[in-house]
Amino acid sequence: MRLLLIADTHVPKRARVLPAQLLDEVDAADVVFHAGDWVDVATLDLVQERSRRLVAVYGNNDGPALRERLPSVARVELESCRFAVVHETGSAKGREQRCAAQFPDTDVLVFGHSHIPWDSHASNGMRLLNPGSPTDRRRQPYATYLTAELADGRLGEVRLHNLPPRS
Repeated sequence: MRLLLIADTHVPKRARVLPAQLLDEVDAADVVFHAGDWVDVATLDLVQERSRRLVAVYGNNDGPALRERLPSVARVELESCRFAVVHETGSAKGREQRCAAQFPDTDVLVFGHSHIPWDSHASNGMRLLNPGSPTDRRRQPYATYLTAELADGRLGEVRLHNLPPRS
């Protein structure tokens, strides 16, 4: 099963549209995870229309219209692998311990907010993944997103994709 992990799209504030490469990935994915900060309802509609399955939350920059349609935490089990999605996890220091305590029944936690890619494991074995942002790289060298493979209940290769600079 092909997974796409995105967050912090911030359309139209940080970019007018989502990158074409990212939209191609939405089309190819079996499941799309979005960890919040959509900013625009039209972006949610677009991703939802193109996704086979969308698991998504709202972020701190998402207004009432998005909060009416999305939860603050989303959970899904795929092939016996338990996923949770949340926008914000707090500071990097102590993140694994905090998240292990807050999400004890989770195998993979997808989060956003920082725009900084993150891939680590908590002491309970939970994998923490932040795809960065495909539109607002902040202090990072590239705008990014993640893809992953899920097979037999196990998360296989997780790949960070760098997007070319916007023209």
